[in-house]
Amino acid sequence: MAYFRVGGASEYLAITGFRIKDIKLVKKAWILPGQVCSRFDISPVNYTFEVQAMSSEKLPFILPAVFTIGPRTDDMEALMKYAKLISPHDKLSNHVKDLVQGVIEGETRVLAASMTMEGIFKGAKEFKQAVFESVQLELNQFGLIIYNANVKQLVDVRGSEYFSFLGQKTQQEAANQVKVDVAEAKMKGEIGAKVREGETKQNAAKVDAETTIYEKQRKGEAMKQEVKVTTEVKIYENQREAEVAQANTELAMKKASWEKQAKLAQVEAAKAVAIRDAELQMEVERRNAVRQTEKLKAELLSQAMVEYEMKVQEANAEVYRRQKAAETSLYEQERAAEGRRAAAEAEFFARQKEADALLYAKQKEAEGLVVLASAQNTYLTSLLQALGGDYNALRDYLMLNGRMYQEIARINADGVKGLQPKISVWTNGGKGGSDGGAMKEVAGVYRMLPPLLKTVQDQTGMLPPAWMGSLPEASTN
Repeated sequence: MAYFRVGGASEYLAITGFRIKDIKLVKKAWILPGQVCSRFDISPVNYTFEVQAMSSEKLPFILPAVFTIGPRTDDMEALMKYAKLISPHDKLSNHVKDLVQGVIEGETRVLAASMTMEGIFKGAKEFKQAVFESVQLELNQFGLIIYNANVKQLVDVRGSEYFSFLGQKTQQEAANQVKVDVAEAKMKGEIGAKVREGETKQNAAKVDAETTIYEKQRKGEAMKQEVKVTTEVKIYENQREAEVAQANTELAMKKASWEKQAKLAQVEAAKAVAIRDAELQMEVERRNAVRQTEKLKAELLSQAMVEYEMKVQEANAEVYRRQKAAETSLYEQERAAEGRRAAAEAEFFARQKEADALLYAKQKEAEGLVVLASAQNTYLTSLLQALGGDYNALRDYLMLNGRMYQEIARINADGVKGLQPKISVWTNGGKGGSDGGAMKEVAGVYRMLPPLLKTVQDQTGMLPPAWMGSLPEASTN
């Protein structure tokens, strides 16, 4: 059966159960079947503690304190924490008291251990505020808030007389100071009487003189005020003109800077395009050179690359050898006498520069060979374009221009020298017709090449290279 429940002025109703996901906090509500309602008081409670702590000088003391602590009512989330964690227990129970006392003692001891006893005394207000903030930070997780914190005077622990001796010291210093103050008061009284008599006479003459001076000062101040106003107006006008000129100058400087940046950006963009174009062109040329190298096996380029690598290796070896020699010499000179270090370093620097110069010369020579290979690549490309892209015609031209056939004939002659070779007579199979054109003789030589290579194979057993093609297979009967 449902019933209506109302909480007191300092009470809240905590409802759980049917149709409530977690917990519901209200001042009044209908309690439905399947729901459980409990009351909890939100009035603050005073907790009195005597916290034993120790300063950074290892001096123990007792800190009496009274904290007024209660649930936070202005934050519903904090109130929910209090309802879940603290409200099931009596506020005056040992459980809640031990919880609060543990938090307060822990934070107070940690804070006191980081301060000297003198700092705690002189900064009592700051120490109280620091304890208050540290304890409040820990109590937030329980939904509690400190309404008031009263830290009393520090007292000695049993067996310690630090504060007693400190009080005696303060009393003795106060007594001594009183004696000194009494003596100073007597001295000031006797001196003051004589001073007053003289001051009376001086003040009478001073008033007369000040009256005359005051009249002249008023006239002068009026004139100075007029001049001052005129000067300030002129200064203000000059400042305004200077600010306008400065603003115009800054605007002109900014415009110049923007134009400079725009022009620099255009130049950089153009140079970047040119650099990229050159890089792509170099990549195309490099790949063409590689392709032509694979096809033609250009001996010159291969030799140039081998020579370049050998020279680079030689230059590196020379640099390494000279560097090691300089380091050895430097080490020996350092071991012999410190005064000869400068001369050894100078010699090492000179030798290193000489090695760098030699390496630079070798690199430039290798770059020249690469440029020569690039020129040959351009030359071969031009020939191929002039021949209409006919690779066979280009190959025949290069073989003729390179005197390859004469070299083959010489090699064949050297191979059969002193032997009794089998002589074969062959012709190019021509019918007397005319091929026409500038490549007639080249075409005839090209038709003579297979029989020639066949003869070389019969005489020496050597096969032609793969790039020159293969011999026709022997016909089977």
